Amino acid sequence: MVKYRIRRFNQETDIDEVQQVNSVCLPENYPKFFFLEIADKFPEGFNVAEIDEDLGEIIGYEMTRIERGLSNFGFGICKKGHIISIAVLDKYRRLQIAKKLMAAAHDALRLRAVREVYLEVRESNQAAVNLYQKLGYHQHKISRHYYTDGESAIIMVSKI
Repeated sequence: MVKYRIRRFNQETDIDEVQQVNSVCLPENYPKFFFLEIADKFPEGFNVAEIDEDLGEIIGYEMTRIERGLSNFGFGICKKGHIISIAVLDKYRRLQIAKKLMAAAHDALRLRAVREVYLEVRESNQAAVNLYQKLGYHQHKISRHYYTDGESAIIMVSKI
């Protein structure tokens, strides 16, 4: 059994490892300043999964922000959580790490009185779609040619 913990992202010590996880796991890579800006604006919504046995190696992360916009559930204009990015290294998938990272994001959003959350996921990423559905998300719409390689995104939403 792999032992890990979920903790808040530390800008000074974690940025390089988070960028490495991002570059290994996802085709969408963000510049350093983007990660740091998200962490500045909503630090409790940016968490990492750290393996305990390997001197604190970061094996996953999630970053979240709060936006204002029209509710997908008839609430009018509201605060909406946006799961910007979540990734877990292949070697550590299927260990409930993504689920726990999502729970940490939801907890942080609830602390800021956010009632709904959304995310984008590649149409081809069925494993992620399945996870999000198990967490209560449903497909809201398709954003055609969303990603730089032309693949469409499923926009998924959930109340929290």
